[in-house]
Formats: sequence, C-alpha cells, structure tokens
Amino acid sequence: MSRRPVRRPTERAAIAAACRSARRLPPIPALLAALLVAHERRDRAAVNLCAHRVVRAAAPEVGES
Repeated sequence: MSRRPVRRPTERAAIAAACRSARRLPPIPALLAALLVAHERRDRAAVNLCAHRVVRAAAPEVGES
C-alpha cells in the first residue's frame, strides 16, 4: 500500500518562520535556575538550550527588545 508523502516544511522554512514570530523570553534568573537544574541532571541538550537562551535574553540582537 503506497501513500503519498506528507509535505513538511524544510528546515530553512521552519527556521525562517520561527525568526518571524515574536516570543518573549523568561526572566534571566529563571533561565539560570533551569540551567542549573539541567546541569545537575547531566542533560547536555537542556544545558545547551538554557545557555543559549540566557545569552539571547542577556544580549538581545539589534532590533530586538
């Protein structure tokens, strides 16, 4: 039984759509607390995510507020 493949957005289109949407970041202390929890649980992916979100919240890019 053959089915038609499900159309999915490409990675580039998904990233572009995410960049267009305005999302507020949580406060920096909450992000740092999440970073500590992730580090205690030795969750590398969560540590990476939290660290990047802390940097983004602390130093927004030009045009972001």
